[in-house]
Amino acid sequence: MANRRNFIKTTAIASVAVALNAFKGKSEETEELIPISGKVKKPIVLSTWNFGIQANAAAWEVLKKKGRALDAVEAGVRIPEADPKERSVGYGGRPDRDGRVTLDACIMDEFSNIGSVACLEHIKHPISVARAVMEKTPHVMLVGDGALQFALSQGYKKENLLVEESEKEWKEWLKNSNYKPIVNIENHDTIGMIALDEHGNLSGACTTSGMAYKMHGRVGDSPIIGAGLYVDNEVGAATATGHGEEVIRIAGCHLVVELMRQGKSPQKACEEAVMRIVKLTKNRNKNLKDIQVGFIALNKNGEHGSYCVQGGFNYAKYDETGNTLIDADYYLKS
Repeated sequence: MANRRNFIKTTAIASVAVALNAFKGKSEETEELIPISGKVKKPIVLSTWNFGIQANAAAWEVLKKKGRALDAVEAGVRIPEADPKERSVGYGGRPDRDGRVTLDACIMDEFSNIGSVACLEHIKHPISVARAVMEKTPHVMLVGDGALQFALSQGYKKENLLVEESEKEWKEWLKNSNYKPIVNIENHDTIGMIALDEHGNLSGACTTSGMAYKMHGRVGDSPIIGAGLYVDNEVGAATATGHGEEVIRIAGCHLVVELMRQGKSPQKACEEAVMRIVKLTKNRNKNLKDIQVGFIALNKNGEHGSYCVQGGFNYAKYDETGNTLIDADYYLKS
């Protein structure tokens, strides 16, 4: 009887020891994945490419007054949308191969409310139409003429978005009609913006005129929730830029956010998403040098990260330290 009691006692002690070691191992693994963070860095706003500097400045005007991240990201991306000199977003964007400027945009708030428009013509601010879809319709996405009619019903002005310089570039392209987007030029086709406000809430926006000289009706990742943009207010937010087809292929921004949910830092999450694209590109026997995709990510602590396929991508960060442009690290070094 005594031997039996000793056996049970010894077994129980051993089981507890194994459980504690397993817990310790998991704890150590978690500490390895999640950087120990002190004070939450807020507010903070990130946006893609160098035009993000001006966009961030507009967003910061909202954030510094303890405004909502949703209002900040809409205000921010409206800046390049309205710039006639900007060839990849909104007014002044390069047309498709038929000479038509078609715009895509989406927006997402801290409550997982979403709105999107795709292949929208004649409206300078697709991001605001996307927000109207989110707030004033039972739907989450409107496209083409339906999106235009809705925008007009909301009081948006119909106007010509094909500026003289973009029209000249399109007519020059028509002489050869060779569709081969140049990495970091025609692939530089989106402003994505994500923000964490003073209240600790996240929102994001993404807007583009898409690939220059695309087939009419082509839609990339930018208006697709989970591809070009994703926000989970419990975890973080991500947005993408570059070759939209490749981002859609991996549901890119949803992937980045889910990796952060699993404990990865924003930087590691962006890196893993890019490596997924690299792997699939190689599996499909495609040339990585023809592809550019960049991700930026922000978690609930205000920590941020970015990674891209090849060099040339940068992003803007505005926080209490100021508004700065950062060159993203990249995979393809040669």
